[in-house]
Amino acid sequence: MKELWIRVLSLLGMAHWVVISTSAPRCTYYFGPFARRSSAEKAQLGYLEDLRGEGAQDIQVTIKQCKPARLTIFDEAEELMPILSP
Repeated sequence: MKELWIRVLSLLGMAHWVVISTSAPRCTYYFGPFARRSSAEKAQLGYLEDLRGEGAQDIQVTIKQCKPARLTIFDEAEELMPILSP
């Protein structure tokens, strides 16, 4: 029943998501969905720990209700730089 409720909230854009942005790599990550803000707040610690362990820098965290189109958004220009450099 809980999963069905989260699906409904997600479809309506009312589910809570942990949104984490980093400067290195330049990415925005969406973790969720969660039915309650408090659940997202509890879960964010694990996501932060994982990203810190991977060496992410300048980490910014927000929790918001939204309906993300993609779960990971990265700066594609940053990815192409090694290819384009002489």
